Amino acid sequence: MGSEGMPRPPAKILADLSVMIGGQGGDGTLTVSDLLGRYFRKIGLYVYTSRNVLSRIRGGHADASVRASIHPTAAVKPEVDVLLAFDEEAANLGSKELGPEGVIIYDSSVFTLSLPNSYGFPFATLVGGQVGQPIYKNTAAYGAVSVLLGMDEPLTRGVIEERFQRRGAEALQKNLKALEIGRRAAFGVPEIPGHWGVQHGEAHDQILSIGNQAVALGFVVGGGRFFSGYPITPATEIMEYLQKYLPPFHGVVRQAEDELAAINNVIGAAYAGARVMTSTSGPGLSLMTEGIGHAGAAEIPVVVADCQRVGPSTGEPTRHEQSDLAHLAHLGHGEYPRFIIAPGTVLECFELTVEALNLAEKWRLPVILLLDQALCQNTVTSPPFDAAKVKVERGQILVAEQIAKMMEYKAYKLTETGISPYVPPGTPGVWAEITGNEHDEWGHVSVAVPNRVQMMQKRMGKMVKAQNDLPKGNFFGPADAKIGIIGFGSTTGPIWEAQELLNGKRVATRFYQPRTLFPILVHEVDPFLKSVDICYVVEHNYSGQFANLLREAVPWHHQKIKSVVKYDGHTFRALELVRAITGGA
Repeated sequence: MGSEGMPRPPAKILADLSVMIGGQGGDGTLTVSDLLGRYFRKIGLYVYTSRNVLSRIRGGHADASVRASIHPTAAVKPEVDVLLAFDEEAANLGSKELGPEGVIIYDSSVFTLSLPNSYGFPFATLVGGQVGQPIYKNTAAYGAVSVLLGMDEPLTRGVIEERFQRRGAEALQKNLKALEIGRRAAFGVPEIPGHWGVQHGEAHDQILSIGNQAVALGFVVGGGRFFSGYPITPATEIMEYLQKYLPPFHGVVRQAEDELAAINNVIGAAYAGARVMTSTSGPGLSLMTEGIGHAGAAEIPVVVADCQRVGPSTGEPTRHEQSDLAHLAHLGHGEYPRFIIAPGTVLECFELTVEALNLAEKWRLPVILLLDQALCQNTVTSPPFDAAKVKVERGQILVAEQIAKMMEYKAYKLTETGISPYVPPGTPGVWAEITGNEHDEWGHVSVAVPNRVQMMQKRMGKMVKAQNDLPKGNFFGPADAKIGIIGFGSTTGPIWEAQELLNGKRVATRFYQPRTLFPILVHEVDPFLKSVDICYVVEHNYSGQFANLLREAVPWHHQKIKSVVKYDGHTFRALELVRAITGGA
């Protein structure tokens, strides 16, 4: 071990651990989280990272947590094993979540602490004097944590090289020096070396990704070729990833001047024949509402990825919620068909983005891909995305041979399915009129009563006729369990873990994860609710929006449906769900 000496064998090997890093915005909490996540990934562990940051560039409390386990996980661990605090506020807040054997490492150049199992190191002073800039204190702190956890020194160093080499030789060397400063300081405290070890895992075939990246990749692989959006937290990364991924496939990414322009850009591109998508969050969704309604009336296929955050108004831009569902289910004035589909994992973000594109083009209507902040931005271990399994379905686009046999083309032809065959504009010999006004089969504006009735039935009938095409839900747990749980989006991970904890208490549960939220798939919901005595609907909003949609769809099960809600901007912990289901036992 060079100058550090040989550490003693670890007193305890951790197979499931959590590290929380806290400080002020700009202290580098997310950098430490990223470094630890990369290390744990390299030793085959399943990783889940979460962030708690304010909507500002610098200042204000910020923290991040990294969970690493030998078992698949997609939830924050109920208790923190290691707290790395860059200021006193982080220590005070984080210590409330510390487990009984938890350890605190803090920057003693900023404050002092007198709690059990707390160790102070003057990180900012050490790197400020030896490296020249206190900003490298986060890398030094990573070094100290690596000693506490018995992390492999060459691999720990390799993570730094991987992370910083793209920033140039000077930045890399300064970070490597800071790493060694932190490690030497930790080896100088007898209680830290050999305190813990970390068990290696078997997840070497997994990848690390976030939902936003998976959506962007799904759009490219699914044949998406035009994206327009406006930056908004927490959706911006989708556009940023596509700016990198899409041009090599001759695709176009356009940053619009606002959300009004973004939705109208994709409507125009979709009418021209491109597969399209935009992404936004609550405030932007409000601005897009009229445009989405236009696409519904004009039967133009668009995909809108809604990355939910805390609302209303600006709300809490960097915090987590699932409160857009009621808006989306009753989107805009008037009535028109739309599908709302919701992935629950990063892999499903990839897969259901492809499915959203297929559904939009086949049924020629808007499809909402409903996400949430935790799913969009938290890093998680995932099975690799399999592009070979992707099937691109373009719907009923007429080819030249079919067009040559046509006597006339009706853009809104009445059909049994409600789907009108599509011919791209500019096709020789074919003319069409497209409008959001009520129209007849040719697209001519019409307010005739029989026509209005026909066209409404044509459009709205898709909500029923498409149900066999919509993403099916997933079921977890024994089929004979009498306690049911329903949850969508990022609640999936905490519910899985809660099921395991309840199983340990001999409480059997059955979890239904719907992936189509609107229309409600009654053929799935009804038998599930019939099979249980009580069902807890878990969601992140105040009023139980999905529970209310379920009560509307299957009113005969009204008494079985119990809401479990959280709306403080943070994700559920498994123990919270256990307490809600067992009454605190």
